[in-house]
Amino acid sequence: MFSTRWSVPLPDGQDGDYGADVAVAETREPQTSETRRNTREQVLDAALASFGTAGYDGTSLDDLAAGLGIRKQTILYHFVSKRRLLDAVVDRCAGDLAAALEQVLAESRSDARGDWDRVEAMVKVVFRIALDRPVLLGLLREVSRPGSPGAVRVRNHLEPLMARARRWMEDEMAAGRMRRTDAQLLLLSAYSTVVGVATEIEVLRAAGVGPTLRPVVRRRAELLRFLRSSLDPSA
Repeated sequence: MFSTRWSVPLPDGQDGDYGADVAVAETREPQTSETRRNTREQVLDAALASFGTAGYDGTSLDDLAAGLGIRKQTILYHFVSKRRLLDAVVDRCAGDLAAALEQVLAESRSDARGDWDRVEAMVKVVFRIALDRPVLLGLLREVSRPGSPGAVRVRNHLEPLMARARRWMEDEMAAGRMRRTDAQLLLLSAYSTVVGVATEIEVLRAAGVGPTLRPVVRRRAELLRFLRSSLDPSA
């Protein structure tokens, strides 16, 4: 059994979620590193669901703690503020997305996959992640809003991926294997389509329509048709 107390300064203008004069009194045995790691992952999962549905402003650390059956101070032990929690959620989601895309690129190189097949595989893996974790789209929608607390961080993650995809597409266009077009504009259109799925799902939810995969499947098909007509010389 042990008791600890520490103070975290509260910057001017910050809300109480930042964690001022946080006191933690533990009346149980110290947690193992594995238990702390599991708790951290559970907090990240719950935060992703909340940020992806209620948004940043609508997410409360008190509510997250209550839903997980832990104390708010436990969340602040792992993440010193709600903003830092959002940063951690963005980092994890961006890492998952980047890893999935890297796997597609590696597989397409190893089996000599054609250019259009590679584009199609990348689109499908993004939407497969969306189907498996629909709140991820909600998070993308939230951090894509102008002035969003997570906008800069997600942009820092996405820009290297976008730049790599743009360079590859431009090389393929120069070689005549893809139809010439504005690669940057095409990628932004694709990103807007993915984020648009989250908006459509949210509108349906607000209208009382239960969760459905139909918008995701339809938007994926529309995006693939758009990309094929824009890039495939034989289309």
